[in-house]
Amino acid sequence: MNSYSPYIPSRAMFIFAHPDDIEFGTAGTAARWVQGGAEVVYVLLTSGDVGIADTALTRQEVTDIREKEQLAAAQTIGVQHVVFLREPDGMLVNSLDLRRKLVREIRRFRPEVVVCGDPTVWFVDSTYVNHPDHRAAAAAAIDSVFPAAGQPHVFEELAEEGLTAHKVRKLYIEGWGGGDTWVDISGTIDLKIAALRCHLSQMRDWDPEPMLRQWSAEAAKGKEMAYAETFRVITLVSDEDFAKQNGAIIEEA
Repeated sequence: MNSYSPYIPSRAMFIFAHPDDIEFGTAGTAARWVQGGAEVVYVLLTSGDVGIADTALTRQEVTDIREKEQLAAAQTIGVQHVVFLREPDGMLVNSLDLRRKLVREIRRFRPEVVVCGDPTVWFVDSTYVNHPDHRAAAAAAIDSVFPAAGQPHVFEELAEEGLTAHKVRKLYIEGWGGGDTWVDISGTIDLKIAALRCHLSQMRDWDPEPMLRQWSAEAAKGKEMAYAETFRVITLVSDEDFAKQNGAIIEEA
């Protein structure tokens, strides 16, 4: 069933491959949740260290530039935490080692919701192939959320760090224009645009505002909102069970 979601989690983790991935896709939702009181963490699997095609720069110099830009973008949104795993850009693999690193962050931060890309999207239109790092990051995020993070005998060595099993309540998978749930970002699209502009090494002289407004308006078409981001939502812990765990009746998302 298609739905508009006013839901705001207490904690949310956004897991994506590169600096600027979140700003292009889901930063409007992050901003809306932050404004609603959510604690938000960004986990970037790479630092985009091959994302500037200038051979005069070393990969470490590119890393420094892009991490600085991502931190500025997160600050624009009001995001409280940013984690860089510093996997090699352009060579991301959904490996057990990467999942262990993600499970560590999930168990450390204990998010109610994890937001990630869609690993099944290869071709968006006739002009774009979805980056392999995007697909690998999305697959690793989903595999880390379920079942790994919630199973105490998976990566049980993390318990030695005080990191015990944690079950994520919901997965928000980026809809790429489709999906079953719409988040109204009419009040936060300006923040999303401002955050994307922080990635100066990628934007250069290009103004992303017209494109972001067009995408978000198309996503909201037919809904009672001007701008939206869309998601496929997977509920891993039922609303009833989640309410029991927290001793309260939780509004259905």
